[in-house]
Amino acid sequence: MKASTLKLGLNLWPPFLFSGIRVRKIAPDYRRAQVEPRMRPWNRNYVGTHFGGSLFAMTDPFWMLLTLSALGRDYIVWDKMGTIEFVKPGRGTMHAEFALDEQVLEQLRAATAGGDKTLRWFDTDVIDADGEVVARVRKQLYVRRKPGRG
Repeated sequence: MKASTLKLGLNLWPPFLFSGIRVRKIAPDYRRAQVEPRMRPWNRNYVGTHFGGSLFAMTDPFWMLLTLSALGRDYIVWDKMGTIEFVKPGRGTMHAEFALDEQVLEQLRAATAGGDKTLRWFDTDVIDADGEVVARVRKQLYVRRKPGRG
């Protein structure tokens, strides 16, 4: 699938669409993505800041999607675990960026070359308009080469 098609699909996906989450960029080689949540009345919490679930949701699929797309059909890539640390209240428009380095992909290929699984943590900061960290998200991926591939 082309990155532009994935971007469009994610922007129309109801959990993003109705949460005010907008995918701004997915690089054609699936090595980078940028996403932002806009403050809307329906994604505010009781105290008037971004609902924490929306902040986590905006980061949820990207490490898995980028890694799976970059490694290709010979690999199984699943989300295994995720955590979020709320650093300060989130107000207004924020953003998160994902950058998948070739070195990380080579490490994953090497770790799974014999058919073994590997678990890898990825970190993402959610940043506000002033450049300050609002939340820190960690996602753990399960990666394995498909049997009979390679």
